[in-house]
Amino acid sequence: MIKSKEFSGLYRILGYEFKNEQLLFRALTHRSFSAENNERLEFLGDSILNLTIAEALFFKFPDGSEGDLSRLRAALVKGETLAEIAREMDLGPCLNLGEGELKSGGFRRSSILADVVEAIIGAIFIDASMDVAKTVLLKWFAERLQSITLLGSEKDPKTLLQEWLQARKKPLPVYEVIEVNGESHNQQFTISCYVKGSSGPTEAVAGSRKAAEKEAASLMLAQLEATARDG
Repeated sequence: MIKSKEFSGLYRILGYEFKNEQLLFRALTHRSFSAENNERLEFLGDSILNLTIAEALFFKFPDGSEGDLSRLRAALVKGETLAEIAREMDLGPCLNLGEGELKSGGFRRSSILADVVEAIIGAIFIDASMDVAKTVLLKWFAERLQSITLLGSEKDPKTLLQEWLQARKKPLPVYEVIEVNGESHNQQFTISCYVKGSSGPTEAVAGSRKAAEKEAASLMLAQLEATARDG
């Protein structure tokens, strides 16, 4: 847990420095910790997130249909994507959680991490403006917005990776469970994805084996595409 006035490192990660630090403290606060929690900020951030991503996709894909844009937006704003962003920023250790959530590993739980990302967006909006919130948000999503395509809007990463490999007559990927943590009702799966000839396996963590495999496949596809471009 990070206390108010100890946010300098987090500011660098977020790409934004709060004028009212209590807003960030509340954004990081789960309902198990206090009645003064992040649920209202999460509600606000969710709306800003959907609008910002919808606008970005609208201009990125001028020929995209409503269905295409809706599917792409859903993929970008879904809970697992937000949780991935939270893990990339290492927000878990910063959360204010009640004792029960701490003991059960709530700082790793995708739903809690996703809610925190939305709450921080809402907090930035209140602390600054809509324009500032959108600018910060688009930086967090920059790589995902750059890599997303209409072609893959209906296919999951495992399918896209398999098709990429088959088109080049390469061996199919091998997925392996590296670690399983947590109670049976709240497990976290660490999955690796290995492709012969790649620069190394990729790993992902998620609340289900299927979700972790998808994320590991997505990372592997990005790795292979980058190697192909550079080569």
